[in-house]
Amino acid sequence: MAGTTGYPQAGDFTARLSAVAKTVEGFLAERLGDAVQPGEIARPPRLMEAMRHAVLNGGKRLRPFLAIETARMLGGPFEGALAAGAGVELVHCYSLVHDDLPAMDDDDLRRGQPTVHKKYDEATAILVGDALQTLAFEIVADPAWQADPLIRAELVLGLARASGLGGMVGGQLLDLGAEGRFGPANLDVDATLQLQAMKTGAILAFSVDAGALVGGASADERRALLAYGRALGQAFQVADDILDREASAEAMGKRTGKDKDAGKATLVDRLGLDGARAECERLVAECEAALKPWGTAAATLCEAARFTVARKS
Repeated sequence: MAGTTGYPQAGDFTARLSAVAKTVEGFLAERLGDAVQPGEIARPPRLMEAMRHAVLNGGKRLRPFLAIETARMLGGPFEGALAAGAGVELVHCYSLVHDDLPAMDDDDLRRGQPTVHKKYDEATAILVGDALQTLAFEIVADPAWQADPLIRAELVLGLARASGLGGMVGGQLLDLGAEGRFGPANLDVDATLQLQAMKTGAILAFSVDAGALVGGASADERRALLAYGRALGQAFQVADDILDREASAEAMGKRTGKDKDAGKATLVDRLGLDGARAECERLVAECEAALKPWGTAAATLCEAARFTVARKS
């Protein structure tokens, strides 16, 4: 396909994931340099240093990987897929910075390093999150990466909805409520699924949809890919809940067991560990079923679903 020009070329899934992560890291590093860009007045050194600490410290880059691999499967342009994926990743990074704050989950460690508010201070961490969020939309809306204004508008709208009050932010509030912060709370399975679909799933599902938009997917193709993205997002959160119970802090690069200690709503609590594992397998099968129209061309996305539930960190 002509649209595959520029995509990282690698063999198996692990190599491809690593190659895409390296490419995304380089793109983000360029966007987070100290040089003042057109339309800017200045780039405060402390802010830039803290933003780089929040973003350029490793990570699997699964969200941009999903956007890039979906667009690649559809034959979309690499530059547009990279920019869209980078935008989603910046929103994800901003959410982690704010999630780690004392008023939220109060974490001292992220990816094996001090969280932004611990290395700098709370005010700087809040502003870092704000700056990463706005930079995400700046990149997604920039015609330098995506020439079609309709696709740019769809990407901005989709990212706003996935990350905002009806998606990630709203889900975060529901998550705080599930701890009992605003009164007694005892979420059932359906309410827990809704919370997780908003807090975690919405951004993961949009990552796939972003790739579909860049790749020029038809309405039917977008629906199928959205079904894949939603199932994958749910599987990711269930697997994360399992890891929070079973993985070590060293493997995760952050404190584990905190969800249980905080009384958070998880499917592990509702279904038990064996039930949660079975749910992961069911969701992977749902992902694979949604990708059947693409046959072997969707092999990497199928492997991404299996990776999501098999990961150890």
